Parts: sequence; structure tokens; C-alpha cells
Amino acid sequence: MNFLAHLHLADNSQTSMAANIAGDFAKGSIEDFPKHLQQGIWLHRQIDQLTDSHEITKELLTLFPKSLTRAAPIIIDLSFDHMLAKYWDEYHHQTLEEFAVKAYNAIDDCDALPEKLVSIAPKIRQENWLVAYQTREGLNQTLASVAKRVSKPEIFNGAQECVKKLDTDIEIAFRTFYPQLMAYSRLWTRNTPPEYL
Repeated sequence: MNFLAHLHLADNSQTSMAANIAGDFAKGSIEDFPKHLQQGIWLHRQIDQLTDSHEITKELLTLFPKSLTRAAPIIIDLSFDHMLAKYWDEYHHQTLEEFAVKAYNAIDDCDALPEKLVSIAPKIRQENWLVAYQTREGLNQTLASVAKRVSKPEIFNGAQECVKKLDTDIEIAFRTFYPQLMAYSRLWTRNTPPEYL
């Protein structure tokens, strides 16, 4: 799952949106982070762990060509965000535009976030990353942008064409898996270790 899904799952579980998104940038022990971020970081890690280990995700990975093996997990995360944005009205009562503003404000209003998140937060809002996921063009732009940020951009060669080809498989996987993840996020929230509350 990528930014949009983590923010949506935070809202779905009524936990801190900023803390959940901070999980993408938080390395090391949770105890090293401020108390108000700990539950969100912990929840973020539970979500990532289940996503990476779930049979649905593993089966989807097998459909990618060998040339995309290294990039495929990232491509799936971004594609799932695209599916969530594309069918947003089925998963949230607010419009995606309204939710995006709420999420951007939550990030801006939160103290002691990881430095890397603080540095890119203005760009996330300015380029409206969350809403951009709604279109195929937005997804392609995100894939291209992510490729530029990795040490070996060539691992993403052919990613856009592959995602288009696997569109139905990705949608089926997302629609099957995401409702489970929503339920799990609420369950994990109720069972967060006391030391992270």
C-alpha cells in the first residue's frame, strides 16, 4: 500500500493520519519516535507486513515478467492506490478532493515528523498526489517519478505497459484484498500494544 491507502486506512481506523504516513519514512525502533507517532507507525508496519505476505499479493506478483521482479512490489503498491482513488466513492463518504485536503492539513499540523516527510510535504500538496492517483496518466506519472528516485531506474522499464496489461488482475486483487485490510486495520487499532498508545 502507498500513501493514499495508508491515509485512508488511518481514517478508517480513526488513528492519526500523519503518524500512519510517517511510517513510510520511519526507520528503526518505534520507541525512538515521539509518542504521538508510535501507534500510527506500528499500524503502518502491520499493514505493510500483511500486504507483502498475503496470498493475493503473492499471486499477483507471479504475473509480472522477470524483468520487473524487483520493482513489482512497488508497482503493486502504487497500482492499489490508483484503484482506491479510481473507485474512491465506494470506500469513503467524502470526495477524494475533500479527503486530500484533510490529509494534507493533518500532515502540516503534526509535529516531529521524519525530516524526509517534512521536506516533501509541500510537494505532495502542491502537486496534489492523492487526487492524481485517480487517472491512468497520474499513475504513469507516479511510476516514472518513483523510477527516477531509485538507484537503478531501469528496474522499472516496461512498468507502465505491464500495469495496463494486468489492469483486470490488479483490480480483482485489490477489490478482494482491500476490504480485508480495512477490517484488519480496525482490529489492529483495538489491539495496539499499550506501549505505543
